Amino acid sequence: MKQLQKSKLDWATILNTIPANNYIFQNIPYKEQIKQAAKLLQEAEWILIGAGAGISTAAGLTYSGKRFTDNFSDFTEKYGIIYMKDMYTSGFYPFPTQEEKWGYWSKHSIINRFLPPALPLYKQLYEIIKEKEYFVLTTNVDHQFYKSDFQAERIFATQGDYGAIQCEKGCHPKIYDAKELFYQMDNERHNCRIPSYMVPKCPICGGNMTMHLRCDEYFVEDENWYKMASSYVDFLNKMREKKGVLLELGVGFNTPTIIRFPFEKMVYENNNLSLIRLNLNETVVPENLGNNALGIGGDMSKTISDLHQQINSLNQALY
Repeated sequence: MKQLQKSKLDWATILNTIPANNYIFQNIPYKEQIKQAAKLLQEAEWILIGAGAGISTAAGLTYSGKRFTDNFSDFTEKYGIIYMKDMYTSGFYPFPTQEEKWGYWSKHSIINRFLPPALPLYKQLYEIIKEKEYFVLTTNVDHQFYKSDFQAERIFATQGDYGAIQCEKGCHPKIYDAKELFYQMDNERHNCRIPSYMVPKCPICGGNMTMHLRCDEYFVEDENWYKMASSYVDFLNKMREKKGVLLELGVGFNTPTIIRFPFEKMVYENNNLSLIRLNLNETVVPENLGNNALGIGGDMSKTISDLHQQINSLNQALY
């Protein structure tokens, strides 16, 4: 694994060049995969977690079904179930006014960011890695890692935070905590709208504000974002000669250039590394990584629980 530049994280430097026909579904029984993965995690000197939307879905933060209909029926009645099928598609709805936009997003944030406690899957994951040197790279914006005892200085959330807002045009590199504002909006919402006086305006340019989510070129990468990007690079450089595991959790092909592809390339270039890929369906791994890659499918909550139990058994056998 080549030493990365500390000053700036350039994703292109860690992209893979693995051809599509090299990917395979492994023909290994589940119990054997759990044993292999547990042994890799137990023997690792460090663990890099790469987490995507799949882990939060497995943990219970589903964006569709009953959880959506129970909380957003007033929105689907007003705007139409065709356009608002779940919380993901609803986020792209072209709300005609700022009052309606914040009527939706304040509730979305409360439901997914502020109300949920630390979920059992995340807490069990922490139990697996807490004794190791670790770092978390995540595209999730629901704050579950922070709630589940992972150290904030070891978490790089690259895509934003449901609990923060920014200037819509990114006129200045600062984000703003919106918890209190969102709860005020939630209390005053009527017919899916908030009062006009609650619509947030940029304190610098006076323009509209928006959620701190990476969706266009105006996404604000503030001082803390760059600090954590640097911490991520420092961690990789510090650990590059030691035995490590890249534990990929619920990462699909929506933004594969942040976690999925770079993880593959790092393992391909460094025999000290192994990749463990947990995913409901997309468990293909590069065949040329051989025994250094495991792709485990199915219910991730069960897999994490089984791994935790197996690692405990291995640890007990040592004493």
